[in-house]
Amino acid sequence: MHTAIQIKNLRFAYGAKQVLHDVSLDIPARQVTAFIGPSGCGKSTLLRCINRINDRIPSAKITDGSILVHDIDINRSDIDLQELRRQIGMVFQKYNPFAKSIYENVAFSLRVAGKNKRAELDEVVENALRGAALWDEVKDRLHTSAFGLSGGQQQRLCIARAIANQPEILLMDEPCAALDPLATLKIEELLMELKKKYTIVIVTHNMAQATRCSDKTAFMYLGNLVEYGDTMQIFEKPREKQTEAYVTGTFG
Repeated sequence: MHTAIQIKNLRFAYGAKQVLHDVSLDIPARQVTAFIGPSGCGKSTLLRCINRINDRIPSAKITDGSILVHDIDINRSDIDLQELRRQIGMVFQKYNPFAKSIYENVAFSLRVAGKNKRAELDEVVENALRGAALWDEVKDRLHTSAFGLSGGQQQRLCIARAIANQPEILLMDEPCAALDPLATLKIEELLMELKKKYTIVIVTHNMAQATRCSDKTAFMYLGNLVEYGDTMQIFEKPREKQTEAYVTGTFG
């Protein structure tokens, strides 16, 4: 099994506050890896380290350790951040389409990259919307506002926007937190298709979602990685008492 992301002895701080402590794990390619744990345990911070979006916070810094994506240290000084974030797409907790048409939301990153040929844009937009299981629902209204879509459709549009660049990795920070159960089910079904092409890392508070969608699960607590392994092992035969207490609802 090929490893897409290697996190080695990672320590991370916001100013003087250490929030990740010696976290190490290998994330396999073309699988879904879930980060679980109570609020404030560091799972979203860890996720955001993988595409260096934490760099936008002035006091945030890695104090030790490394993150390798396909054997390249992403914190090297010569890394092109724009290219890194093209390779590592991100979908946030709250769906956040741009104040543009459905079409232009998906085409946005290509236009930024200087690609404006209509035929090329048409192909990418259709492929991305098909990849996000949204094409059939929106193909007749591509040039209407994205805000006219339902919440679940807007989140799938954000996924289409993220995969339009054909990234290698897709990060998802609680992508279903703001959605109803039916819209959540559609996203979960979509994940099963997307992992055929992409390495997916998802943060979720939903234990059932982690068991349904992920191949690997990492349980975090107070900035520490408590346990990491195959999802069924984590939920059915956890090695650590703390993991067992969390997945059975005894605490957290």
